[in-house]
Amino acid sequence: MKMRPAHFLYLVIFAALCWGGAAQTQTQSAPATPAQTPPAAPVVTARPGDVDSVDHIIAATYDVISGPAGPRDWDRFRSFFYPGARLMPSGRDDKGTISARVLTPDEYATRGSQYFSKEGFFERSIANKAELWDHLAHVWSTYESRHAKDDAQPFARGINSFQLIHDGKRWWILSIYWEAEDKDHQLPEKYTK
Repeated sequence: MKMRPAHFLYLVIFAALCWGGAAQTQTQSAPATPAQTPPAAPVVTARPGDVDSVDHIIAATYDVISGPAGPRDWDRFRSFFYPGARLMPSGRDDKGTISARVLTPDEYATRGSQYFSKEGFFERSIANKAELWDHLAHVWSTYESRHAKDDAQPFARGINSFQLIHDGKRWWILSIYWEAEDKDHQLPEKYTK
């Protein structure tokens, strides 16, 4: 029996659809596996003294964002953060609704550059409570912010919650989540000492 060209074409299309469908079914049913490759290294190498201990990386973070009006060393700032790290300010609006904004270190640097170019900003830790185990650390860091280093009173206070990881060579910041106090939500005394 001779096959007509039209029948042959239908057979080829049918076979292609069946084979493609089988391949798609196999792909969809394969279990997902997590990526095993380490994240890319940052472009900027950190100063060894900034990242050799939890205390040093916290102090360096405050140091790099503090200063009179003008530019900051954003490359140094970026060198503290693990690839994919986030910074998350939170607070309440005038109706009491709580929300958080999620930023990459680059987004924070862009926003910070606009503010710091016009305003002096000096932030320091007044109390740190750290928990460390193996390669992870959490630091509850109470801060005060001033427009000038010698201002008698801070214009803002709050808590920075740092999550960090040690990769066997250095400490990295995974995230900083913070909230400033307001008139109805003052810092408890236990976090100021």
